[in-house]
Amino acid sequence: HTKIIIYDHNADRPDYPIDILNDKAARKFIDGSGFHLYGGDMKALTDVHNAHPDKHLYFTEQMVVEKPGFPKIRISDPVSRLMIGAPLHWTKNVLLWNLAADSDNKPFTNRGGCGSCQGAVTIDGDSVGRNLAYYVMAHSSKLVRPGSVRIFSGGTNAIAHVAYAAPNGQVVLVVANNGEKDQDVNISYKGKLATAHLPKGAVATYTW
Repeated sequence: HTKIIIYDHNADRPDYPIDILNDKAARKFIDGSGFHLYGGDMKALTDVHNAHPDKHLYFTEQMVVEKPGFPKIRISDPVSRLMIGAPLHWTKNVLLWNLAADSDNKPFTNRGGCGSCQGAVTIDGDSVGRNLAYYVMAHSSKLVRPGSVRIFSGGTNAIAHVAYAAPNGQVVLVVANNGEKDQDVNISYKGKLATAHLPKGAVATYTW
């Protein structure tokens, strides 16, 4: 019952997992492909999906960091790029590196990790600090619970967005204003309309 996930590397070489999945002898053992985004474009994941739509895609790692003491949380870019971008290109999940670390971003081995790989939370003795990656994940993880299914959401490209049907019957919509100006967001669903104001650089999660 072990699931084998191939590749587990950057989006600049979608040909690699496609070539492996083209092998009839190998593909029967493979559940899907894993990707990071330290290189390439997230759109490449759709190329893999289109080539082998019966195989799953997973987003298995991305480091999200902020400078200590920075006065603002620059959240819209990583949310739109990762938490919205990956599911829009067929991934079943989004994992960030790393969940927790100490104030020196440890522990890590000499075979992986780095001194700048900030955790979603920093644990320093009895103190717990929440970092950028914590809030990036929270906008999805609080309401997009296991069993949620991505559903179609249309509209302007000025606002990044992804929608889900949650197992509790709710619809969840995650939006990010990664533009240079404030935006009014119109949310239309089954003949009903709601309007929200989203400042530049802001992220919001709506549910109904």
